[in-house]
Amino acid sequence: MMSAAQSQTLVSRLEALQCHFTWDLDIRTGLLNHHRDNLEYIGTNDGNPWMGHIYNLRGFIQYKLGSNEEAQKLFNKATEAFSRIRSADEGPWLVVNYGNLAWLHHHLGDQAESEANLSKIDTLNKKYPSPSQEELHPETYAENAYALMTVSRGKTLVVDYFQRAIEMQPGIREWNTSHALALMYASKHSSTGLEDDILEKMRIAQEQDPENLYFAAHYLDQRAQRGERIEDEARELATKVLRSPVSSYSGLKPLLWVYTKYISVDEAIDLAEEALKNHPDERDLKRCVTLFYDLKIYGDKYSRPKQDIIARAISLHQEVIALYPDSSLRKKINLAKIYALSHDGQAKADEIYQELLERDLEPADKQMLYNKYAKHLYFEKHNINMSIRYHMKTAEIPHQSFFRKDSITFLEKIRDRRRDRMCGEIREFLANLQEP
Repeated sequence: MMSAAQSQTLVSRLEALQCHFTWDLDIRTGLLNHHRDNLEYIGTNDGNPWMGHIYNLRGFIQYKLGSNEEAQKLFNKATEAFSRIRSADEGPWLVVNYGNLAWLHHHLGDQAESEANLSKIDTLNKKYPSPSQEELHPETYAENAYALMTVSRGKTLVVDYFQRAIEMQPGIREWNTSHALALMYASKHSSTGLEDDILEKMRIAQEQDPENLYFAAHYLDQRAQRGERIEDEARELATKVLRSPVSSYSGLKPLLWVYTKYISVDEAIDLAEEALKNHPDERDLKRCVTLFYDLKIYGDKYSRPKQDIIARAISLHQEVIALYPDSSLRKKINLAKIYALSHDGQAKADEIYQELLERDLEPADKQMLYNKYAKHLYFEKHNINMSIRYHMKTAEIPHQSFFRKDSITFLEKIRDRRRDRMCGEIREFLANLQEP
């Protein structure tokens, strides 16, 4: 049995590690099931150079979900995957993996096994030192960047970490491609948009990694935003995507957005349905297809969608909800909205909302639900007073979000019109509203 001093020393060593347990990953409790589902869909075939990193991240998500046994299985799979991909039993790419295992065994109470993994890390660090004494090993930067990009892609650290990895160890294709993607993601939060030098980096990455269809779809999108005609290339890319194994990196989802923006929503749905016909049992593909039916249904605010489109969307949403029982809140809300557009569907929409309102939800999810229900009451039920009540419920939840801002904006408009009998109450409510 370890003494108190030995235990404290072990914890200090664990806290000094570079691994998923010590990185600042934006994984809120309410998003764990969502991230787990997305990671399962990425795909871990032998041709995926990120396979070991995916297993590591999946293992950490399972740990956060309370499934230690599954976490250990996935961390062990990561070890095996790295050996296959790198064609070597050891290397600096295992430092993060052993760090995860050291932390997991510590939490399991197996301090001897935790110590054993710490010893493996020490051996690797001595045998494979970083090319720069003042920097982490490039393999560590690359894995940290991948984890950040996968669960919180807007972080500027992703770009920085990939850049550091590439500068110390150039020539690794997937690092260059991911760095270009990270630059593109970061530019979405920039007021100036995508710079010419980033587009050039994307062009070079495309030439170096021509089989990366996911990247190819994003590159097409960026070129189209610059005014290039890409319709023929998009249809050619669609042929390749449909022949590829289905995963979130197959390129289908970004390509469907390209179709939606630059060709047509109808062709996007046709392409999605063809992919689903080829892979009828792929649950995340069904989830992807529902997004484009939602776009078809809500994209034209001047006309109601045809009932056959609504019926197909309802059917797909029901299937996806059954396939993702742990992360179906948004899909259930969307299903209620679609039911409200169908003939005789109001009662079913109300039933879904009532079932959701009775759930014990986290503040952010509750806020989203109240905001959506308030709009349902306003636009579909024409119950303005109850809609106002639910917008107030949204706003008073102390969590800063789009839905809170949206509800506050709605209440301010009602207040400023001064035509509703609740204007005085709204004015007082907004005056006393506390910022989160």
